Amino acid sequence: MKTIFLILYELRIIPVKFYAKLIGVRIGRDCNIQHVNFSSEPYLIKIGNHVQITSGTRFFTHSGGWVLREKYPDWDVFGKIIIGNNVYIGNSCLIMPGVTIGNNVIVGAGSVITKSLPDNVVVAGNPAKIISDIDTFEKKNLRFNAKTGTLKNKKRILLNLNSSFFIKRDILK
Repeated sequence: MKTIFLILYELRIIPVKFYAKLIGVRIGRDCNIQHVNFSSEPYLIKIGNHVQITSGTRFFTHSGGWVLREKYPDWDVFGKIIIGNNVYIGNSCLIMPGVTIGNNVIVGAGSVITKSLPDNVVVAGNPAKIISDIDTFEKKNLRFNAKTGTLKNKKRILLNLNSSFFIKRDILK
């Protein structure tokens, strides 16, 4: 039966949260989880309240011990993954076994999370590093707030905003 649900999930026919709970992922309330890979031991993953996990993120709950199976046929090493409350995880992140992500954390797209993250930080990179705290992130970005977070259709508003309301990145040197 789980195979049928996996196919329906991969075809994006059933909701992600329904599938995740079916395979054992513990998910809090008010979460937005897009198409992600929950690893071969999804029951070792716990997600807090008000968490957004965007597409392409992959969870790894086991190590690469396969190479030791000739020497130790029953070798298996696992790590639980715990995600706190009020967390945003950008596209295509990799979250390694044994990682705990604290509360009020932003993880930049493409980050590789190899160590646990404290509360109230912004991280990015491979391996992920702390690049800011949440208060600094808020102060730096508050002027760009388009106030469209609760709207269903933002297109008209965004297309008519003055360019000063959009983030602009510095040139890489």
